[in-house]
This record gives sequence, C-alpha cells and structure tokens, in this order.
Amino acid sequence: MVVALILIFVAAYPVIALEHPLKISKSATALFAAGLLWTVYALSIGDRGRLGHELDETVTATARITFFLLGAMTIVEVIDAHDGFALITSRIRKRGMTGLLWLVSWVTFFLSAVLDNLTTTIVMVSLMRKLLDRSDNRLLFASVIVVAANAGGAWSPMGDVTTTMLWIGGQVTALGIIKALLLASVVNLLVPLVVVIFGLRGIPFQATSTNEASDVQPFERNLMLVLGLGVLIAVPAFKQVTHLPPFMGILFGLGILWLAGEILHRDKPLEQRHRLTLAHALSRIDLSSLLFFVGILFAVATLEHAKILEALAGTLNRAIGRQDVIVLLLGILSAIVDNVPLVAAAMGMYPLSQYPTDSLLWEFMAYCAGTGGSILIIGSAAGVAAMGIEKIQFIWYMRRIAGLAALGYFAGAVVYIVQFRLTH
Repeated sequence: MVVALILIFVAAYPVIALEHPLKISKSATALFAAGLLWTVYALSIGDRGRLGHELDETVTATARITFFLLGAMTIVEVIDAHDGFALITSRIRKRGMTGLLWLVSWVTFFLSAVLDNLTTTIVMVSLMRKLLDRSDNRLLFASVIVVAANAGGAWSPMGDVTTTMLWIGGQVTALGIIKALLLASVVNLLVPLVVVIFGLRGIPFQATSTNEASDVQPFERNLMLVLGLGVLIAVPAFKQVTHLPPFMGILFGLGILWLAGEILHRDKPLEQRHRLTLAHALSRIDLSSLLFFVGILFAVATLEHAKILEALAGTLNRAIGRQDVIVLLLGILSAIVDNVPLVAAAMGMYPLSQYPTDSLLWEFMAYCAGTGGSILIIGSAAGVAAMGIEKIQFIWYMRRIAGLAALGYFAGAVVYIVQFRLTH
C-alpha cells in the first residue's frame, strides 16, 4: 500500500507543476489523485471505523480552509464590483519611474497583507497596464509586484494561502506571525527593490488617464470598501475574542456585507442591482482554485494517515539534522512546485505536540513557503497571474528577476533567524 500511495502522489505532482505546458488543469489532477489515493488506502486498510474517523478529520480540516477562502474571495469580488479598488489605485501617481515603482511596491506589500497576494497582484498589474505605455516597463513593474505581493502575504494570516493554512491549523497565531515575519518580509522586498530602482533613476514616464465611467455612487463605493476591508481585518480579532475558527468570522462578515448590499441596492433596476450583488460575486470567484486546494489537501491527508509523512520527517531530520535548513530548502523547492502541497505535507510531517504553535519551524515555514515562490515566475499564484496578464516569459524573468528575488529571500531568512535567536 505504502509504495502504491507514494507512486500515485509522485506521478501526480509533476503534472500539477507542469499545468501550463501540459495544458491540463492542476485542479483536475489534484482531484483525480485524491480520489485514487483514498480508494487505494480504503481498500488496503479494510477497517471501516478507522477509515470513517480519518475521513471525518480530513473533511473538517479541509472545510475550514475552503470556507475561509470562499468567504475572503467573495468579499474581494464584491469590493471590486463596486469599484472600491479604484479609490486606492487612483492615488498611485508620482513623477519618475523610481518614485512610481517605490510607491507601487509598498502599496502592493501592505495591500496583499489585507487581501491576498493573488488578488493584489491582479489589481496592481492591471493598473500598471493603464499607467505605463512601454511593454518593457510594464514587465519590470509586474515582476516587482509579484515579489512585493508574496513578501506582503507571508507575514499576514490572510495574505497567502499557505499562511492561512498554518493559521487555521493552529501552527501560528495572527499576532505571532505578524511580529515574527514583518521585518524579514520587509527585507525580502527591500533588497531587490533597491537594486531595481538604482537602474531606473532619472527615467520619466507619461501616465495615461485611469478615469472610467461607473454607475456606482461614491457613497456606495466607499461603504462597501470600508465594510469589506473591515471584515477581513477584523477576522483575527473575532477569533481571539470568541475562540471560534476564522471561517466563522469570515462567513459572519460575508453575511453583514451581503445584507448591506441588499439594503443599499434594493431600489435599483434589476439588471443594475444584479451586477452589484454578492450572489453575482460568487459566480466570479475562481472555483477551480478552491477545488485544487480541496484535492491537494485530501491527497496529502492520505499520506499523513498512512504514516508516510511521519517517516519522511524522520528521514530528513536524520539526513540534514537542522530544521531551519530543511525549511529553507522547502522554500526554494516552492519556486518550482506549488507551495500549497508542500506546506500541507509539512503540517502532516510535524505534529503540534512536538512542534508547538509559533515555534521556529512554523514561522520560518510561513516565510519560506510564502516568499520562495518569487524566485521563479511559475513559483506562486501571484506569479502565474502576472505571467498571464503581461505575457511575462519564463526566461526573461529568470534572467532579470530570479537572482534578485533569491537575494531578497536569503536576506530575509537571515533576518528572521537572527531575530528569533535574539528574542528566544
């Protein structure tokens, strides 16, 4: 059984990683692999009671993450439908390429901590298409935005899917991850940003108009932006006060936003009201990505229940010995393969009873998995999104950005390790 499970997972992994050249959806591969793994596992153990208990555990853990992501993605779509992001992006205007890049990078960094790195990348890269005429400038800005979004998402419990997984799983706390990774994430962005800006000094640009006609009133736009961002920001506090899981906070907030929208638009014509409703926002979210998370979490769970991940953890500890080195290598690996299954596997490899909440292992893993994907354009959801919008070539990114992103990755890692040693 063990050999069969490993072979199935190992065969599925490269198909997921090579989604774009193979033109096979990683969601389809993940769901197929999950179904096949559970089928083989169920036929092998033959214990219905144990199988039912383990499946219930997996469903509960997966549902917590899926409900949270569903709520967060829907809230972002509601804000976007009301042109809420225009209120933020319309302020991003500054003379000179260096000033613009500096401002865009830090807006992306902090915005991705509140929203998520994927959504922020899409918003910011789309804005650059309106502000910059030259394609080479847009490629450079889009690439730096990817680095900034991944760095900003790493230190926030809601900024990156992997950090959200660790937060919901109890491996890190909201306040703990912010305190531990904020400085390292700043350094992760600052190092490549300074190098890029040094080469752009004195280059002007001509900004084009970003004003677009909208039938949303300023009050409606501002209200939905404040409510939506307020809900996202309040979720960690909700968890702390009520001790309910984060998905309950996000669903409660979703209900508030939905009710506010229904009241706000109840007197509008049906066609105009429909575009602004939360029900319409649900139709716009990326369900394929949600199904990928479900599939990969179910697939990894079989390896955990079969004790394969526990054995792998023991092998790594014996072969390498140092947790920080192991996690650093996992971060580099996330530049090649998706970081979601890597973190999901690590959560199964290292039990909380042995590695408690907010320990070096989990905090450093959140940093490495979140920022390591910036080293290659295909290493993160943010990178893949920017690649699709601006048609960034893999080789171009590797030549121009990969080295700088790696430099920032290792600089931030050193900062975190030093900070951890000084505070513990």
